[in-house]
Amino acid sequence: MFVNRVCASGVQQMPEIKRPLSPHLTIYKWEVSNSLSIFHRMSGVALSVGMLALLAWLISAALGEAAYNCVMNVLKGPFGILVLFGFSISFFYHLGNGIRHLVWDIGYGFERGVARLSGWFVLGVSIACTALFWLGMMS
Repeated sequence: MFVNRVCASGVQQMPEIKRPLSPHLTIYKWEVSNSLSIFHRMSGVALSVGMLALLAWLISAALGEAAYNCVMNVLKGPFGILVLFGFSISFFYHLGNGIRHLVWDIGYGFERGVARLSGWFVLGVSIACTALFWLGMMS
């Protein structure tokens, strides 16, 4: 039974209810939507890091041939390719998931099955677009 209390200043206080202060990860069932939300944030961070590589490339082009060759040597190396690959998959995933959110903003796709299917679709499309992009780059 809830009993409203009035404190000394005459202001009514909320009733005390015994419940956890915040939900814990153990309460929620892990679903595709949870992972996609985390991946969306991670891809945003990866895009920010990738933009630093793009900025370095642009500045080096403006500074001259020696600076440009130096940056291109880094970008052509294993670390550079890893950064560019991460940037490209982050771009395609963030783009696809952003479109998914735009569809949600107009009121479609909230049903549990549709939301789960659209999540898997975004993952598949981002992987396919990344693969096609890199195949095009290598040829």
